Amino acid sequence: MNQQAHSMLHPRSLTLLAIIFAVVLFRFLPHPPNVSPVAAISLFAGAYFVDRKLAFVVPFSAMLLSDMVLGFHSTMVFVYAALGLTVVMGFWLQRRRSITNITLAAVGSSLLFFVITNFGVWFSGLHGYAMNAQGLMQTYIAGIPFLQNSVLGNLAFVALLFGGFGWLQKVNRKLQVSPLH
Repeated sequence: MNQQAHSMLHPRSLTLLAIIFAVVLFRFLPHPPNVSPVAAISLFAGAYFVDRKLAFVVPFSAMLLSDMVLGFHSTMVFVYAALGLTVVMGFWLQRRRSITNITLAAVGSSLLFFVITNFGVWFSGLHGYAMNAQGLMQTYIAGIPFLQNSVLGNLAFVALLFGGFGWLQKVNRKLQVSPLH
């Protein structure tokens, strides 16, 4: 068995995948607007998957599968770009995991998502905002209530994911990074 296949079958990788896909199921439940696990999942994948390709593939696959059910939209490229940058923020956390850094990354990823996706809403031209600086500002102002939900949801899901997996690692040594990773 090659090292990549072994890596995917390792209890750590299987646990990470199970946690992420369980949280993705939240997208299908009724919830307040923009209270979503997606940015938290991307941050978590970047912080915990040793295989960087897998850190992108897992949240993007989860998003794509759920978007196939929930529906595609005109700003998807902006959503996926924001999530990709959030995975990169997770890479920064790999060697710097602390409550402060994780909290800052959770808030930062929410702000990043807000800036990129609201730009996408404006850029798409489908929502009636003028295609000038004033229209762009109106887009951001209209998105502020969603930002609050995004930050609160992201903080909650980040606490659940990082805290839950941290606890699991303490009770099961097989979930820690092995020399093969």
